[in-house]
Amino acid sequence: MRKTVPAVESAMSVPRWRSLLFVPAHVPRFVETAHERGADGIILDLEDSVPEDQKGEARRQLPESVAKVRRKGASVLVRVNRGLRALAADLDAAVISGVDALVLPKTDSAEWVLEIANAVSDLEQERNLVHGSIRFLAQIETPGALQRLAAIASAHPRMVAMALGPEDFSAAVGGAPEFDLLLTPNLSVLFAARAAGLLPLGFVGSIGEFSDTHKLREAAVRARRLGFAGALAIHPTQVAIFNEAFSPNAQELEWANRVVAAENDAAMRGLAAFSLNGKMIDPPVVRRAHEILALASNN
Repeated sequence: MRKTVPAVESAMSVPRWRSLLFVPAHVPRFVETAHERGADGIILDLEDSVPEDQKGEARRQLPESVAKVRRKGASVLVRVNRGLRALAADLDAAVISGVDALVLPKTDSAEWVLEIANAVSDLEQERNLVHGSIRFLAQIETPGALQRLAAIASAHPRMVAMALGPEDFSAAVGGAPEFDLLLTPNLSVLFAARAAGLLPLGFVGSIGEFSDTHKLREAAVRARRLGFAGALAIHPTQVAIFNEAFSPNAQELEWANRVVAAENDAAMRGLAAFSLNGKMIDPPVVRRAHEILALASNN
């Protein structure tokens, strides 16, 4: 049975995550320098990047690791494992003060999200943490999950973001993480996330490609134009690229300021739609201008 959700849980604002950098939680030198990378958030990974025989130590070090990676104000996320035994141990270690969100890999149903949410609520209560303070970022990594995106996105107020896992998804369908294969699932995640008021994260391509910075920048810029808000990074070189690509550029800011100024003038004349430089500006365009200015103010 779904638990009643207090108002505090649903009233929390959506974070600004242009870049979320994965850091293997078992490697001290990576944890030690993570706060210097400039990412909006650090994902302390307990899943794929951590060998099985080192997961226990990574969990034990988590309180210290959380304190280290948040030194410059970045959000702190922890990616947990999918298997029940490992997940239980991960939740016991990760539901602590200083953790802002959990990354849920291979999310394939709303029911799974609810089970984890209820367990997190119990741990928050036991540990006197603010109820609902730990949010969820769901990774979509199987074709079956695509059929249930709307339910997953709205499964619980803890849900704050969704992202396609391009490598796992491609492997699950027997393909390579290339544009033709990844465009449709990425757009599906984008639409479901936006419909539920969540952050859509990602770009159309392989997350493992970080050496070709020109190609990565083009993919990130295209992703923002599609509607994505940020992306997950597996290498520090990707962070600055994502921070720039998912932020308004000077040309966009100039356009947005002109639109808002013209909007104010039109309002004084009783107009909801108006012409600017030969183009018709109506409420959806004005809304986009305001969103661009809001993004710039939050950078």
